[in-house]
Amino acid sequence: MSENVVILGAGSGIAKALCQRMAARGCSLALCGRDTTELERDAADLRTRHGVKVSVLDFDALHFETHDDLWNRCLAQFDGHIDGAVLCFGTLPDQKGCEVDQSQLRTAIDVNLTAAASILNPIAAHLESNKSGWLAVVSSVAGDRGRQSNYIYGAAKAGLTAYLAGLRNRLQPSGVHVLTVKPGFVATPMTAGILDPKSPMVASPERVAQDIDRAIEKRRNVIYTPWFWKWIMVIIRNIPEPIFKRLKL
Repeated sequence: MSENVVILGAGSGIAKALCQRMAARGCSLALCGRDTTELERDAADLRTRHGVKVSVLDFDALHFETHDDLWNRCLAQFDGHIDGAVLCFGTLPDQKGCEVDQSQLRTAIDVNLTAAASILNPIAAHLESNKSGWLAVVSSVAGDRGRQSNYIYGAAKAGLTAYLAGLRNRLQPSGVHVLTVKPGFVATPMTAGILDPKSPMVASPERVAQDIDRAIEKRRNVIYTPWFWKWIMVIIRNIPEPIFKRLKL
């Protein structure tokens, strides 16, 4: 289905794979991110491959004062009509660094939670007033339960997941759909050097993009991707706390 779609954090591996899928079915795209030089190359490729309209807009998630203006610029690209938005930006912080450096901790929370809520606020208001549209937001399985290895990141993603649940509840009467995406391990530039892309536990960005694309079409509320992470997290969430706190996870 051909739609006008805004991609926030369009430079991420998942976003790039999702853009290819959406452009292939005729969607017009607004790619929003910090590295506009790279995004212009991506946009040129999408136009050449799929013959669709693709624009590029400069966007830094931590520049909160620009968020309202960014949304207005996105609207201007599509003459005021936007069908949906995908939020893919985020950062995987160093847990030990966050424990000793307040600036690292704040950046981790601000990028993964505060900035997401900030930019989604004007988008949600616009879609709600139009009584149509959808949002797809990448959270993480890390938000399902805090673990010593990444609880700063997990706390931010838990907050984002809770925010999206409330937003879904708020927007349901207006017909606006909100999808929460919870990926497990994904082989992207953000995880390069941390994960083995050949591991059966590590998904490709293309696999995750396929799951997101299908979930948007089917108007799913929450998905785990790949699917087996749903059952992994069921087990982790249900480990009794007296046992869980002794585990090295």
